[in-house]
Amino acid sequence: MEFRHRDYTAEAKLFLLGRDRAEIHPLSVHSSQQVNIADDQILQYDDPLRADDNATVSGFYLEDTENSPTTGVSSEYDFLPAEKEWSSFTRFMTQRFPVPKLVSVTSVSNAIIKVGKTHEKSSTGMHSEELEDPQSITENEVKVITRQDYINRLREFKDDLIRAWDASDRVTSLKISMKVTKLLKDTCVLQFYPTLFVLVTDILDMLGNFVWDRIKRKAEFTEDGARICSLPENFKIKDICQNAKETCHNWFCKIGAIQELLPRIYLELALLPCWRFLSDQPVVVTQRLVVMARGLADPLASAYCRLYLTHCAHKLPSCDVGVLISCVNDMNVQLKHFITAKETDSSTDNKVLLVSVMEPTIEYIVKCMFKYVSQRELDRTLLALGLGRNMEISQCVSVVLHHILKELAVEVVSSNAMEFLQLINQSNDSSFRQFMNYRLLGLRLCEKRPPVYIVDTLVNNVLKDSCIKTILEAISQRSCNKQIDENGVISLQSILGKLLSHYQHLEDVFALSHFLEILDLLVGGSRSIIVIDILKMATRNSYIRDPATIELLFEISQALNDSFDFANMKDDDNQPEHLLSRFVQLVDFGIERERHLAFLVECRGAFGTIDKLKETLVHSSNGLTVKALKDTKNHVNFVKACIAFSEVTLPSISAQIKQFNLYLETAEVALLGGLISHADELIDSAISCLHNMEIKEGSRAAAEAELLLSSIQKLCSLLVMLPGNPIHGSVHFPKILVSFVNNAPWMTPRMRTGILCAILSLLAACSQNRLPYHADKGVLWGSNNVFFGDSANLYELVSLSEHIVQNLVDAVLQESSPAARGAMALDACNSILSSFTIKDETYAICSKLTETAKLCMNESNKYLQSTFQLLEKKSQLLVKG
Repeated sequence: MEFRHRDYTAEAKLFLLGRDRAEIHPLSVHSSQQVNIADDQILQYDDPLRADDNATVSGFYLEDTENSPTTGVSSEYDFLPAEKEWSSFTRFMTQRFPVPKLVSVTSVSNAIIKVGKTHEKSSTGMHSEELEDPQSITENEVKVITRQDYINRLREFKDDLIRAWDASDRVTSLKISMKVTKLLKDTCVLQFYPTLFVLVTDILDMLGNFVWDRIKRKAEFTEDGARICSLPENFKIKDICQNAKETCHNWFCKIGAIQELLPRIYLELALLPCWRFLSDQPVVVTQRLVVMARGLADPLASAYCRLYLTHCAHKLPSCDVGVLISCVNDMNVQLKHFITAKETDSSTDNKVLLVSVMEPTIEYIVKCMFKYVSQRELDRTLLALGLGRNMEISQCVSVVLHHILKELAVEVVSSNAMEFLQLINQSNDSSFRQFMNYRLLGLRLCEKRPPVYIVDTLVNNVLKDSCIKTILEAISQRSCNKQIDENGVISLQSILGKLLSHYQHLEDVFALSHFLEILDLLVGGSRSIIVIDILKMATRNSYIRDPATIELLFEISQALNDSFDFANMKDDDNQPEHLLSRFVQLVDFGIERERHLAFLVECRGAFGTIDKLKETLVHSSNGLTVKALKDTKNHVNFVKACIAFSEVTLPSISAQIKQFNLYLETAEVALLGGLISHADELIDSAISCLHNMEIKEGSRAAAEAELLLSSIQKLCSLLVMLPGNPIHGSVHFPKILVSFVNNAPWMTPRMRTGILCAILSLLAACSQNRLPYHADKGVLWGSNNVFFGDSANLYELVSLSEHIVQNLVDAVLQESSPAARGAMALDACNSILSSFTIKDETYAICSKLTETAKLCMNESNKYLQSTFQLLEKKSQLLVKG
């Protein structure tokens, strides 16, 4: 018999689906998938680039703006003129966030560290397409620049823009502005972003003033300087000459040609007042820009973009409050999604810092929103913010709620005090500390004397935590020095159980004073019940990363382990075993992998009687190995330590099939790490495990046999990379498997056929000039490399294969069930046809198998027909040969 030559690369290409070049990149289209936020309403967003529909909350504010007085809702202070107010706000914001001396700069901000002067590359005849930055930045590493150098570079850009404008080089002025605006995409250093925003928007405001003055001059004067008219302050589009309109339209066409969303929005906002030369309703443009801002995924960049939108909207004759409401609602939705996102290492601190940097934008927009709302429009405004009649079901984020409470009139707060109290209870998220909202509500109520029942309710809620501490302290003082009877233990169990059901996070429970002291007072079943509740709470969410929490959970898990006899527990009653395994599985020390491995060693010593937990320990150890291998650093010693841990743990697992699968998993990981000798020993142990295995008759026997067959087939796929060793020969492991198949008393003909077909495929793969796959993409050598190209090795492969083929035919004929015998014959025939070239001997064997299948199966069977067709096709090659 002769093995069939296989070209795996050519076969893979042959069976690939046809590919056509896509005309449009799939990621360039706005996704229509909705973000799933619990209990949140579905928001319908329009595409601002396809239609000019009013996509904001409503336009009903416009009709009353000119005729009704803008009665301020907040009486905190008398509002300054818009420009002075903005200047005061930006100065306060830059002082609030001190800038570090060194600023990290990513590839987005590479323009800052360039020395070339942009105004030297002027070309007034440039196309609008050339406004995009022509530089191709390939460096992705983060660079560092001093704070003063960064600011000086921005001042240079400002001076360059002024010089370019004075030289009538409008294209270069716009290019400089766009280059500066792109800096706002870089949110690498959060504390520096407010300062960067103030510096960049100062340049954009200057550009906007330049363009406004230029177009206004064209509207009032001819080219030779003769005055056409003097535009009134509230001029209309009919007062503008065609030349000024064309100039204005040209500017917005240039901005519309910018491909990147953030620079496009900012530059159009800078020129927003110029829309008055083209439309009598420029507010519609702000509504479109609000919807465009929803395309900014970065929460910090989008928040400050909406802040600049609010600032620029003030420059219009009338400000649409609906635009500001949309901004607040959009920020609320984005914050909810951001706050509830899955946490990673150190993400909590980053969230707190990010929200604090975003907070000034929320404060300013909310303040401006209530500044322009008249008293009669207040109800509609609150309704649009989701704070209307059903305020108790609102989904307002805590930091947004804080600033709304701060700006509302005291009459509104006092008349809705109970609703706001309920709202504060519901909005207990990480964006703002809850007690600050309670405090603010109390201060606002103090401005006007509220009813006593409102005061009582508010005080009770605020003091709730204090009451819990007082109760627990009293219980601790009364119980620690006294012997507690059975009824007392049941009462303590009830109290602790209620506390656990009240809190959502285990860290909050452990932070309660005297909680652990009272837990130590419980004994027996009551303690076990509370410990089980604690483990349920710890394992129902995400990973456990806090070292203090891990240590406490480990201690109480040890106590739970001591109180149960897991060895004699039935599977239906092993909830504690599942919880302990789940706890170990969810522990994550992050990059401290040595510490994690040490934890696994402790768990093996503490929970050595729990079989399921030892399986989890091996899985976790192998997972640590894979994570270490993905790291660019050299972790050879750590990988060896993990493999050694698994090798020591595996023999103590009593479930034989699970033990066999874990041996295979660990061998696969060892191969991935290049530990060939370890992998060889693990495979040898796995095969030894097979020899000791027994499948008893019963209802689960068939399922266990199928599971074991699948695992042995996986073993054969591993042996492609490690078929033998130099001491025992190139087919050491396949020979042992064949011996196992022939000698196992519980081996059924069906199972024997499946295993022999897998071994036959293994030997055929090992005979090829190029293997179908390698450990670590062929970088590391396996035992297959040792025997590769050896004629003696090929002879051994063929000899063993001939023996297996004969065993296959015998196994098929031993099957008593006709239907099973026919399927087994077809499996064996296909395995032989895929492994060997068709010759007289091979054809005779396959013909015999197909005839056997034909006697046992219906001729219309598709598997039978396809096998006959394959054999017929192969036989034609035999005739031609």
